[in-house]
Amino acid sequence: MKCIIKRRAKFSASHRYWLPELSEAENVQKFGACTRSPGHGHNYVLYVYMAGELDEYGMVLNLSDVKHIIKREITSQLDFSYLNDAWLEFQETLPTTENMARVIWQRLAPHLPIVRIQLFEQPELWADYLGKEMEAYLSIATHFSAAHRLARPDLSYEKNCEIYGKCARPNGHGHNYHLEVTVKGEIDPRTGMTVDLGDLQKAIDDYVVEPFDHTFLNKDIPYFAKVVPTAENIAVHIRDLLQEPIRELGAELFKVKLVESPNNSCEVYGTQLEKSLSNGKLSEQVLVRI
Repeated sequence: MKCIIKRRAKFSASHRYWLPELSEAENVQKFGACTRSPGHGHNYVLYVYMAGELDEYGMVLNLSDVKHIIKREITSQLDFSYLNDAWLEFQETLPTTENMARVIWQRLAPHLPIVRIQLFEQPELWADYLGKEMEAYLSIATHFSAAHRLARPDLSYEKNCEIYGKCARPNGHGHNYHLEVTVKGEIDPRTGMTVDLGDLQKAIDDYVVEPFDHTFLNKDIPYFAKVVPTAENIAVHIRDLLQEPIRELGAELFKVKLVESPNNSCEVYGTQLEKSLSNGKLSEQVLVRI
């Protein structure tokens, strides 16, 4: 029986975004505060996903062996390092989150049956790499607070209460929504970026966070005047709002995840991915829980 296992590791390191072929003004315009010398640091969290058949001892791999390989090949070399100088790869392509995930894959692949590398630069920013050349997935997490009422205007109050329960009460109720946006793109061979992080954050803020934050969704967002603002419908609307702006940035919207409460969340995917899913053409690799 085939299983996927995951091993967690941590390291702390610093890096700087700076291209010597650009002027200081050009670097600052492209990378902002990340250009400041001598760099800035993060507490990185790394997840290594591995697949294989169960052996006679009920294991895919001996996790003690996995731990030592990750330490030898990755964390012992990167912990408390200046990433730009730590590995030759980071002198050729800047050590962005997504490029680091790609290079870590390359370093571990000869030793472990990896199917996915996930690297968190911080809790609100992480990258996934699945071994497909320069393609990577970059995720941003953010939040907004809003109220809503679940009720169809064409139904009676009694019928809405039957369908939506307490959520149909006239004055509505609120949530602190947690939003995750994942984009897919090619890693630039020089900058290491799939998309400009500042531009991506601005698009999410402009099209979602600022319009939605501290609103009564049913009344303040025109789309929800006729569409019940369930978590599912909110996520679909966010996807539709973001697809074109993200495409204009040179990436593809892969997934929107909306957490309404600790007990309730949903995920919707970009329309191209939905078509692949419905046609049964999506590779098993991509379905490893991005």
